[in-house]
Amino acid sequence: MTELIDDAHLEQTAVVANTAMNRDRRLPAYRRELGFDPVAWLLARPGPQRWLDIGCGSARALSDATTHLAGHATIIGLDLVGYFGVPPGGGLDLVTGSVLTWQPDEPVDLITSVHALHYVGDKLGALTRMTSWLTVDGHLAANFDATAVRAPDGTPLGRPFTAALRGNGFQYNPRARRLTRTGCGVPAWDFRYLGADPYSGPNYTGQDAVASHYVR
Repeated sequence: MTELIDDAHLEQTAVVANTAMNRDRRLPAYRRELGFDPVAWLLARPGPQRWLDIGCGSARALSDATTHLAGHATIIGLDLVGYFGVPPGGGLDLVTGSVLTWQPDEPVDLITSVHALHYVGDKLGALTRMTSWLTVDGHLAANFDATAVRAPDGTPLGRPFTAALRGNGFQYNPRARRLTRTGCGVPAWDFRYLGADPYSGPNYTGQDAVASHYVR
């Protein structure tokens, strides 16, 4: 059986605590990876808006976004490593922390996560926290690989898990590996987290990722 580790130890592994991987993405990457334009989405709504980006990397994309959103939205960039390439200010707040322990001080209108959830251990715990932070009509959009959510024997949970996603108000596109949800809520999962495997190898991106193991 695969040896699993808890999230505190996971966050210290080389796979997760990587200061170079996927860190310098810019705004076009958000549009390409998430399938929509976060800046345009925010501008189409009455201000003021709040945008939380989980796993923001260098935060250069968020800094670029502030020039379009000045006075209309504030942006919070959360990153586990915290090697930011831009200073905070001008509507941008940068936070070093984990999605599993940090939380915003008030609800947010938009939550994005570009490839960051691949490196989280308790992925369902992260989704629960993220959806609870949304406003009533807020939106969550993230890259998500459902095959990384696995049974104790290491096989993907498959249809029971994707059915649980739908039952909890998420929309999952398996081809694009995108997960979305609209509106605040607290999902109810019929799965218990067992631990993480940071040595499961590359996922669909071609980079090493973390498999998360659960039991029903």
